[in-house]
Amino acid sequence: MPEVESGVSGPCLCSNRRVRRILAGFVLLCGFVGMPKAAATPAAAAGLVDVRTVVSDAVVDLRYATPDNFVGFPLYPADARCLVHESLAPGLAAAAAALRPDVLVFWDCYRPHDVQVRMFQAVPNPNWVAKPGAYARSHEAGRSVDVTIAGADMGTGFDDFSPRSLAYATEGVSPSAQRNRARLRDAMQTGGLTVYAGEWWHFDGPGAGDPRPILDVPVN
Repeated sequence: MPEVESGVSGPCLCSNRRVRRILAGFVLLCGFVGMPKAAATPAAAAGLVDVRTVVSDAVVDLRYATPDNFVGFPLYPADARCLVHESLAPGLAAAAAALRPDVLVFWDCYRPHDVQVRMFQAVPNPNWVAKPGAYARSHEAGRSVDVTIAGADMGTGFDDFSPRSLAYATEGVSPSAQRNRARLRDAMQTGGLTVYAGEWWHFDGPGAGDPRPILDVPVN
């Protein structure tokens, strides 16, 4: 028997294949467009940034990620980051620039609420450790930092619970340490951060004392 012709010419078949390929590509493209975007990290969603993206030469020495602190054991995970609220970024960049060629060392930045609770349980004295409340302020809001100058004599170490740790202390603090503290204050003030009179290393950004919702964002 003679073969029955399909009635579909070669050029038409090629055209149909091209149409199918175009449609398949369109469907695939729509699938990509419709895919949900990756969720922001908790830190980014809370407006927190890694200080090393702000101050490229910063030395991050988070004491609460080590046993070298007043409680004697780590309160942060070993891979903790120094996080600050994004509103602090321009000020910290300006402070670091004013201090160069010396370098800022960050001892503490954003602090989760549960860590603040554990600190106050260890030292329940509001003169030295802020009493945790129903709102986030200062470190808990990522709007305060504890800093020093790399390699400089500042008169005391971090979290030295003595009168020598007062920002403007003179008794028991050498003239060179007093000058270094003044230099640190001047640099931080260039960026709009003010020293806490009770601790020479603690600086508050604008609005640090305002009550805000508790974040409880992981530091790592």
